[in-house]
Amino acid sequence: PTAAPGAAPLLRALPQPRPTDHFADLLLAVLSGQRPVHSMLRHTAGRAYDELAWLTERGTLRTTRGTRPVVRDIGYFVPRAGAIEAFARIGAGDRLRAMAFRLEHGPDNRWRCTAVELGGPRMPAPDDD
Repeated sequence: PTAAPGAAPLLRALPQPRPTDHFADLLLAVLSGQRPVHSMLRHTAGRAYDELAWLTERGTLRTTRGTRPVVRDIGYFVPRAGAIEAFARIGAGDRLRAMAFRLEHGPDNRWRCTAVELGGPRMPAPDDD
């Protein structure tokens, strides 16, 4: 169908990426050294930024062979309204890694990452003294 003369053209809505897809890409870009950690300040809440900085310092997804890591698959679980627990399979060449993260929908209607982990050592828990 065409629009009437002088009317705005008809536009088809483009599918919007799911928050899990968007955050998997953002986190991967930081963890692989393609973006600085501070680019995630407005996308994280709670301890997630510290976890991300800790993981990035260890260079956990940087490769020396020049193969750039990519998100191969994403899955998620909704434990309650406004929260998503997600996992992503990260591939770089013939290697696969696992990344897990939690998203929470804030009162400002934005999703923020509240936790992030990769297979391997975890960031030490803070002292509650």
